[in-house]
Order: sequence, then structure tokens, then C-alpha cells
Amino acid sequence: MKPTTKFIVLHPSIHKHATTGTAAGGPSPHPNHRLWLFTLFSLFSFAFTFSLFTTLPYTRTTDSSTAAAAASTHPLPKPIFDALLHYAGTAPNSTNPSRMSSAELNSIASVLRRCSSPCNLLVFGLTHETLLWHALNINGRTTFVDESAYFISKLEEKHPGIEAYDVQFTTKVSDLHELIDYSKSEVRNECKPVQNLLFSECKLAINDLPNHVYDVAWDVILVDGPRGYFPKAPGRLAGIFTAGVLARSKRSGADETHVFVHEFDREVERVSSNEFLCSENLVETVDLLGHFVVEKRDYHINNFQFCRNPPSSAETVATLL
Repeated sequence: MKPTTKFIVLHPSIHKHATTGTAAGGPSPHPNHRLWLFTLFSLFSFAFTFSLFTTLPYTRTTDSSTAAAAASTHPLPKPIFDALLHYAGTAPNSTNPSRMSSAELNSIASVLRRCSSPCNLLVFGLTHETLLWHALNINGRTTFVDESAYFISKLEEKHPGIEAYDVQFTTKVSDLHELIDYSKSEVRNECKPVQNLLFSECKLAINDLPNHVYDVAWDVILVDGPRGYFPKAPGRLAGIFTAGVLARSKRSGADETHVFVHEFDREVERVSSNEFLCSENLVETVDLLGHFVVEKRDYHINNFQFCRNPPSSAETVATLL
């Protein structure tokens, strides 16, 4: 019937057609019209209510996610995070003499804190404090040198951001005095205080590091390895000699290099420090830590002495008492 088919869609002309249908004697469309309006109103109401309840929690979640994302844009640097975990999970062990005391740590940390950025730190030895040095010098360059290729590989595997190299030490603790005499005989040749160690044939020189290591102007050098507590151990004579030459031979950077020698009370450390770092450069001793400040020298000046006042044999013996 025509009048009833005219209610299929809502249209502005619906009232006009409805009036025509009524006048023609057809059934009134008003009840169906009200039903459509009621249905549409119900649908809109349900949609609004549903969106209200679902949007608010989503908004709060979104806000929380945004806040979390904003907070994660400035996380702790990974080395600091690793160091904190490392030291938080390690109980103090007073029976391990190789670990640094609080005073020794503070002595080195204070120099790193004052070091101009970016600070170049060279460390001989992998120790309990390795992650700490890397973390404290987070904005600079920190390079580690150790005798063990195995420990170096494990360190790099766990902490890919750390720069570390293994070297072969040919010295022995038991050969200390023989090597000191040898270095004195070669002080004008292979064992001179100012030279490029990459090409050195001195028995005390560490010359198998990557080339770029010798070009860095090191601001701070810490000698805390390799092992030196038994006669056949490599000892730290080569590390101390190398530190003395690197400090005097650098061609850029600060005029002074801070050199720290740990376990300074032992024979090899004290004798070789007096020979190659010099007593006149010793600025302080803190517990078992010796702190030297060594000035760089001009390559063109033929100065073949490590110290202004080289230690005599008697003075060398006195350091052992």
C-alpha cells in the first residue's frame, strides 16, 4: 500500500507524504514515526553512554602511559645502573686486600670529578672497581688493559660499552732489580722517558696495544694490575714504566697527568714508581695508594732522565724498609 511505503527513511518531506496518506483514508503513520524516533534516540543514548564509560579509563591509561614514557626518556645511564647493581649485590670483604678502601676510592674519584670533560682515563688491571671507574667517567673515555684475554672477553660480553684490551706481559716480579738495571742502561735508547711506545723495544714497555691508544692524551692513569703478589707474577713494573712514558710523551691535552699506583707498599710498586714516576712528583699517599702528578715534556728536548733527582741505589734500598 503506497502510504505505508513512504516511511522507510526519515526525510524532511515525510510530513507532507503522511498528510497526503491520511487524507486518502490510509492508516495513520504517527505511531510508526514515534517508534523510529524512539529507537534512534535509544541507539544514540546507548552509544553516548558506552563511549563515556570506555573513553574515561582509556584517557587515564593514556595519560599514565604518556607520563611513563616521558619518565623513561631520561633513564640512568647503563654503566651507572650496572655499577649500582654490582656494588649493591656485593657485601664488603675485609679479607680481600686488593680491594680499595673508601679513602682510596675517594682520592681517585675527586681527581676524576675535577678532570676537564671529556676526561681520558687509562686503567691497568680488571678489579672489583672496574665498573665504578667506567661509571664515574661516563662522559669521558675509559680504557682497561689486563693480562687475561678470558676476563676481557667476559667483561665485554656482559658490558658491551666497555673498551678493554688484553696484553702479554713479559716481566716477572722476581726480575725487578735486573729490569731496573736494564732500563738504566737503555735510558738513552729504547727505554727513554719520551718516545712513541708503539715502536719501542724496551723490555718494560707495553707496545702491543691498538695504535690509537698511544695517541690519546691520557688525563688519569691508574695502575692496579696485573697480578704482583708472587715471584712469577708479571707485576706492575711494565705498567708503571708505560704510565710514566705516556704521561711525558703526550702531545696534546693538559700539561699534567695524574698517575695512581695501588698497593704502593709492595716492593715492585714502590721501587718502579720511584724510578719512573719520581718522588718529586708524589703528591699524596692514601692508605696503599700512591698519587703522582707527572708533567709532559717536549719531544725536541734531549732529556734522558725520568727524574730531576734520580734515586740512588741507597735510596732504592731505603724504600723497601
